[in-house]
Amino acid sequence: MTAGRMRKRAEFLAARGGKRLQGPHFLVEARDRGDGEAPRFGLTVTKKIGNAVVRNRIRRRLREAIRTGAADGMAEGYDYVVVARRDLLDLPFETIRAELARRFSRVRARADGDSAPDTRPKDRARAV
Repeated sequence: MTAGRMRKRAEFLAARGGKRLQGPHFLVEARDRGDGEAPRFGLTVTKKIGNAVVRNRIRRRLREAIRTGAADGMAEGYDYVVVARRDLLDLPFETIRAELARRFSRVRARADGDSAPDTRPKDRARAV
């Protein structure tokens, strides 16, 4: 599955209203667009992390991790924003990909769980 890219500020801000998954290396914000289209992702690397060289290297590593397998865990119709932390620079690439895939699959599991029909009985008699 190929994931699209988010480029507009409004898209990033909209994703802030979704689910938040904290992690030691990054934060993932995910929002259901409700359209069932291909998932999209955006990357945020703030100036606090380092100069442009450092920030761009982190972005490249994240994009490649998503491209090489982490995108398979993304749910259809969702926007994902990955907010990076500094230690991504020194982390082994396989760890980055595995952590991203784990976070994305957690969002997907919640999405699949939300769409499951409610099997609880509607009218349950109360024992008095």
